[in-house]
Amino acid sequence: MLIIDDLSIRIAGRLLLDHASVRITPGSRIGLVGRNGAGKSTLFNAITGEQPTETGHITLAPRWRIGRLAQEAPDGPESLIDVVLRGDTERTALLAEAETATDPQRIADIQTRLADIGAYAAPARAAAILSGLGFSAENQQRPCSEFSGGWRMRVALAAVLFSEPDLLLLDEPTNYLDLEGTLWLQDHLAKYPKTMIVISHDRDLLDSSVDFILSLEHAKLTLWRGGYSAFEAARAERLLLDQKLARKQDEKRKHMQAFVDRFRAKATKARQAQSRLKMLEKMETITVAVTSDVRPITFPKPDKLLSPPIIALDGVSVGYEPGRPVLSRLTLRVDPDDRIGLLGSNGNGKSTLVKLIADKLEPFGGSITRAQKLKIAYFAQHQLDELNESASAYDHVRALMPDAPEAAVRTRVGTIGFSGEAADTKVAKLSGGEKARLMLALATFDAPHLLILDEPTNHLDIDSRSALIEAIADYPGATILVSHDRHLLDACADRLLLVADGAVRPFDGDLDDYRRRILTERNDDGKSAKNDKQKDPRLTPEDARKLAAQKRENAKDLRQRVARAQTAIDKQTQAIAKLDEALADGTLFTRDPGKAATFAKERAAAADALATAEEEWLAASEAYETAMA
Repeated sequence: MLIIDDLSIRIAGRLLLDHASVRITPGSRIGLVGRNGAGKSTLFNAITGEQPTETGHITLAPRWRIGRLAQEAPDGPESLIDVVLRGDTERTALLAEAETATDPQRIADIQTRLADIGAYAAPARAAAILSGLGFSAENQQRPCSEFSGGWRMRVALAAVLFSEPDLLLLDEPTNYLDLEGTLWLQDHLAKYPKTMIVISHDRDLLDSSVDFILSLEHAKLTLWRGGYSAFEAARAERLLLDQKLARKQDEKRKHMQAFVDRFRAKATKARQAQSRLKMLEKMETITVAVTSDVRPITFPKPDKLLSPPIIALDGVSVGYEPGRPVLSRLTLRVDPDDRIGLLGSNGNGKSTLVKLIADKLEPFGGSITRAQKLKIAYFAQHQLDELNESASAYDHVRALMPDAPEAAVRTRVGTIGFSGEAADTKVAKLSGGEKARLMLALATFDAPHLLILDEPTNHLDIDSRSALIEAIADYPGATILVSHDRHLLDACADRLLLVADGAVRPFDGDLDDYRRRILTERNDDGKSAKNDKQKDPRLTPEDARKLAAQKRENAKDLRQRVARAQTAIDKQTQAIAKLDEALADGTLFTRDPGKAATFAKERAAAADALATAEEEWLAASEAYETAMA
């Protein structure tokens, strides 16, 4: 149990939590949401004891272990698998003690505890987690120091997931992941067996991986059942109800006040007036939550759309070292109204492709045809570092409009979301989301025909991401998206391209199909790593054949169970088809209503039987596959 009772926290004079309370039961999976700067990370600090509180207290279940994603990426000569295994401190300590222990009873206790916590299966479990986050079996054996900061943060995430703490605290865990890693993480968190609180602006993760939403709004904590979509709907209903109740209360107040004002001086009505006056004083005001609507994001529209295609690639190869292309034999066209989403794990060449299209990388060979007067806007997260920290939003826009009058510059700055004092605030004091908004506005300043967005959502909260989706929908030009935010891709991409194995090809399917493919591949990689760990080198080919035969014999009943379920599915499917054909006769209900009713009941029964058969087939198939693994 996690109990937050009457908690108040103030930082730099700003009240982030004001007598907030909530109770979280063991095993709950919670999504913590709120605007940037609302105090979500501060609440995590309070839970871990790093942040002092003004009032109230936080109570945790006895002996609960808290796990939180490290703020700094691990580094050093240890292999990735060893770094992750070290995340289970109890296992590490017990294994070290087992090397030196001499007391027989203590040795027995150590070995019993190691067995209880699954210590000897731990390498396989760690390998499966690393595989899910995008590390091949070969890379898992490489030193941690050989990887970039972003990849090492994935290792830190793998370590905290591997340790399986009683209370898992994750703060924006997808920021360092690609779409493929994010899809795997969503599936993993949805099955997390203990208590979890995750701060995220990824709507898809909050819909698929949590059971409750904990909203931090107006310095208060409110727990809502369901994922983010359910929370959003319920919150809107409550807001509407509060507004209606507040209007009724306001009307009641006015009526009572009018009575008091009219009859207070009359002796016969004075007592009634005084009574209503006391009622007015005791009436608690219904507070209506004020929704601070997010500022819209807008992209300037090109003066004139160009004739298709605006870009055509034919037999192009591209890379960074001559003779070692990252992508080869590229044949691709981009039309003026295309909405393209790029799929593929990090390191496969998505950024290389968009740099090539944006004319920031020269091809090794092949031909590229671009429409005349084509203007391209290219936004990537690393460009935030190109902003002048000592300059304001006004200064950046003024540099692009050197000859424009003051009023015109101020108006343009206001249209990108920086009006009043915000226009003159130094970039160094802007939040990550505000910097991203400014960079988006500067990148699209000249009304481009093609907009390339490479991970545009990392610093945007959920409402700002919705504003970005609306901006892309309103933008008439072509858009190419690279993002780990599935909701953004689902909403904006009409065409999916897979960048993998040095090539770019259309992906035949939707994002649900892609999710299933990724989970299958990465779970299979994890199983392969597990099998590699557990493989017995003394197993001869003859023994292997005997073992496979024994597995088939043991799974015989399961195989028959699958076949019976399939037969039942076929039978009920055929029955439903015949009944549907009979019920399609429009005259049946008037000609023989009794028979029509009988057919309808039979169809409902057949549909129920089909659903039961399908569930049996799924269960039997899963059991059979497990037995044969």
